[in-house]
Amino acid sequence: MKLTSTSFADNGTIPGEFAFAVIDPANHVALSGNRNPQLAWSDVPAGTQSFVLICHDPDVPSRGDDVNQEGREVPASLPRVDFFHWLLLDIPASVREIAAGSHSEGITPRGKSGPDAPHGMVHGVNDYTGWFAGDGEMGGDYHGYDGPCPPWNDTLLHHYVFTLYALDIPVLPKERVMDGQAVLRAIAGHVLAEAHITGTYTLNPKVR
Repeated sequence: MKLTSTSFADNGTIPGEFAFAVIDPANHVALSGNRNPQLAWSDVPAGTQSFVLICHDPDVPSRGDDVNQEGREVPASLPRVDFFHWLLLDIPASVREIAAGSHSEGITPRGKSGPDAPHGMVHGVNDYTGWFAGDGEMGGDYHGYDGPCPPWNDTLLHHYVFTLYALDIPVLPKERVMDGQAVLRAIAGHVLAEAHITGTYTLNPKVR
């Protein structure tokens, strides 16, 4: 199975329109277009009954002590953890493309509604839910796609891995909260094939 995108090249930079934030010389960051990128796939294995799409960033700092703090940097040597940006479930077996901006167009304070997604698909809950927890203006359940927004003082270039899974079941079994770990548990034992494409992003002008 092969996964491609016209929005960015594999291992290339993700354009700002597909990110949650872009570099702002005066304030470090400014909110951006937050559009989901275009994705298409081919060479689907026989017996595929549905697809699941996951986007995650494996380069998120494991501690927040230095994150976005003036006069400090997040060292590249700091251990990193996963951050899930998009969980799209129950993609019909007949689908071969997701159009740019079809699942996210702009930033929705408190998160986009869900879990219902276009054409009978289902959106899981991304990790901005935890990031904004307790924030009076932004706190809420973040369904669907929300793009890159790495710390503006991180010295490590972040990687955003889009993974498409072909499954042998038409509908994924659901837990009460379908976050990244719940989705990984649900697809276990049902994956016929998987394909990846990776984009990079940074909000640190010193990192390229």
